[in-house]
Amino acid sequence: MIQVEDKIISKDVFEKKFICDLNSCKGACCVEGDSGAPLLKEEIQKIADIYHAVEPYMSRAGKKVILKKGISVKDRDGDLTTPLVNNRQCAFVIEEQGISKCSIEKAYLEKKTDFKKPISCHLFPIRITHYTEFDAINYESIKICSPACILGEELKIPVYKFLKSPLIRKYGVKFYAELTKVADLLDSK
Repeated sequence: MIQVEDKIISKDVFEKKFICDLNSCKGACCVEGDSGAPLLKEEIQKIADIYHAVEPYMSRAGKKVILKKGISVKDRDGDLTTPLVNNRQCAFVIEEQGISKCSIEKAYLEKKTDFKKPISCHLFPIRITHYTEFDAINYESIKICSPACILGEELKIPVYKFLKSPLIRKYGVKFYAELTKVADLLDSK
């Protein structure tokens, strides 16, 4: 584990290689799992505020789930997450050419909103656990992402580089600069 500011970071974030390969995995991270995408409290309000811009991009089933359950639900661990359609895919999932994508992100890319998607989705495969004194930043290795690991190895792109934009979104440019300094030190050993 490495400490940068008040964050404790798994060495896997520096050592593992990763680049999403949607053509291979088909967006399985939006469908697989035992709950929806983890949400921050402030994201729930943000999604509620922009829902009118996102709704036209959503599937009929996703809209029904949101109407019935709301923007967020508590999962079995008591964490706030997006609701699921048929206990499977996130309610905000849309299918495009056989690939599961995010309707929130689609609205963002088409400039209908200024909110890209929940930070937990943007940071995946990094998972953050918030503690009183620090955040724990860990790489989550899951089978459905094996094509991303293979591509990352081929191109020699570590997780922290692949996730530069969401890491800056979450913690800022200064934090990311410190992260790259740590990575350089680790590489020089």
